[in-house]
Amino acid sequence: MNLHSHLVQRTLRLPPPLTRDVIVERDLRVPMRDGAVLLADRWAPRTGGDGLPTLLMRIPYGRAGLFTDQPRPFAERGFQVLIQSTRGTFGSDGPWDPQRRERADGLDTIDWVIKQPWFGESMILYGSSYLGFAQWAVADSVRPQVKALIPGITSADILLDFLHKDSFSLETPFSWGVFVDGQERRFAMVRSLLGARKTQRAMRTLPLSQADTVALGHGHEYIQNMLVHEPDTPFWKDGDHRHRVADTRVPVSSVGGWYDIFLPGQLRDFRVLQEAGRTARLTVGPWVHSSAGVGQTTAAEALGFGLALARGEKPVERAPVRLFVMGEEKWRDFPSWPPPGYEPRRFHLQADGALATEPPTDSAPDGYRYDPADPTPTAGGVRLAFGTKAGRVDNTKLETRSDVLTYTTSVLEEDIEVIGEVSGEIFFRSGLPYADVFVRLCDVDEKGRSTNVCDGLISLTDADEISKAVVQLWPTAYRFKRGHRMRVQVSSGAFPRYNRNSGTGEPRATATTLRAADQLVFHDPEHPSAVVLPTR
Repeated sequence: MNLHSHLVQRTLRLPPPLTRDVIVERDLRVPMRDGAVLLADRWAPRTGGDGLPTLLMRIPYGRAGLFTDQPRPFAERGFQVLIQSTRGTFGSDGPWDPQRRERADGLDTIDWVIKQPWFGESMILYGSSYLGFAQWAVADSVRPQVKALIPGITSADILLDFLHKDSFSLETPFSWGVFVDGQERRFAMVRSLLGARKTQRAMRTLPLSQADTVALGHGHEYIQNMLVHEPDTPFWKDGDHRHRVADTRVPVSSVGGWYDIFLPGQLRDFRVLQEAGRTARLTVGPWVHSSAGVGQTTAAEALGFGLALARGEKPVERAPVRLFVMGEEKWRDFPSWPPPGYEPRRFHLQADGALATEPPTDSAPDGYRYDPADPTPTAGGVRLAFGTKAGRVDNTKLETRSDVLTYTTSVLEEDIEVIGEVSGEIFFRSGLPYADVFVRLCDVDEKGRSTNVCDGLISLTDADEISKAVVQLWPTAYRFKRGHRMRVQVSSGAFPRYNRNSGTGEPRATATTLRAADQLVFHDPEHPSAVVLPTR
């Protein structure tokens, strides 16, 4: 075992191996129904590997480099592993068409594995992010030999999680498109790190349809498709597998993070499984998309939950839902998502920057000026891009900006626990018909440090008339401690996580004009702006 393997296994914190003697068969040719051939590597113990349960990983990021030893921990602990490069990547026949070709290719791969002489009686599907999405693509139609799915930090419609008409997430899909464009070049990861600032600058390009050329020196089909095609068009149909979740009869163990980009979709998928009466469990930690804890927990689920089922055994009993409650900094078990016993409680925006459960009294609205040429920046939170900081961060600098309003409770006399779906109802008017409303919930400690808990954004039309902007924030599990204060930020952007609103209504791909606007937030008896928190 080389140094890289050793570091991988230390990071994953796995149980002791059954063997260290593993063989690798490289570049196995897996035929698809349309004649394409996808390449795969098989990892297995040198002795006794044939017939072991198979762990299948379908990955677009290659089977070498950072992923060279990803299968090894499982091949040393009871599995044989097949890791396959998805269509159009790392030697597999093309074209590379992200998200839209995984169903047929996944089903064909499963059928091929079952026919191999080394296959035993069972397999599980495993992996995070895109690898988890590839599991959902086939989840309702897998063969009986598939005994479990272990999807981490993913959802059944990963691209559509970004392409909402009312909240277009720019940073993650754009940065991902830039990364995969050059991922097969030498030193790809180093190049991505060195090019992070250039990628960030490119997202300021007008029109946005030229941003890929600025970042890469050429156009990129995936980025163009993301900018041009709306989420409800037939173009994305083959990448949307939400309708398959309810018909999934294979046990599922999902792992997510409170600051992960795919969390809302992942919780939606889990809830569908629960309502359909399927065998499913969920673990959500205090993690961003790239946190080591995600890999540790997902691997543990494969070696515990997944391997037991593959062997025909019963997994160790635990509650269906295990959540890390931030603030309390403790793992807790629950019977369902959302957990029972948490009732919606309204915290109203008040005059003079106050936040309280009492309804607001008569007061003038608060105002700020939003300028897309100097957009309100993203600070931590839900991000996935090289060179950026995600998760919990100090919001002090952000809150000093003139285009960010804050509303803060008095010092809490007792703990307040918030677990579940969070929303904001902000009565709002802009000087322009087109505007965004961004809402963030923060925890302010005894020293005045403001740390982000969860947030969300909605894009409005007819924003030049007073209306109630209903903003769905990221779900959370958080305990606000006695002696702390709760704070709500209201602004009109979080760039580049979300695309900046030009104020003109022009299509996002072709907009070239930026218009500043004066925004008003109302908090009076007729316009009771509030955040709605599930509390106990």
